[in-house]
Amino acid sequence: MAKKKEIDLTVVDPSTGEEVLGSSAVTNIWNIFLRIVAVFAASGLSVIGAGAVVGISTVTAVTMAGLLGVATVIERLARAFLDDGKLSAAEINAAFSKVDKQS
Repeated sequence: MAKKKEIDLTVVDPSTGEEVLGSSAVTNIWNIFLRIVAVFAASGLSVIGAGAVVGISTVTAVTMAGLLGVATVIERLARAFLDDGKLSAAEINAAFSKVDKQS
């Protein structure tokens, strides 16, 4: 039985020299989607008690905070994509970095 070869999925953009997250757009989309779900959860869970203080239901507070975090990330990704029509690993990480450090 043949052994599986280790496959390196790292791709370097020849024009910029930056490392791209995966070998295909599907890999990047899946990575971004899962990170957006994590942003929604992290942003939403951080305001569970705050909604009760101001008289807003918990579900509404979590939903609004989660959507605001997701909107912030999507805006940063869109602005990075507008620059050159590509999203490098550095641009994707930069879009998520400020949301990650808000807590």
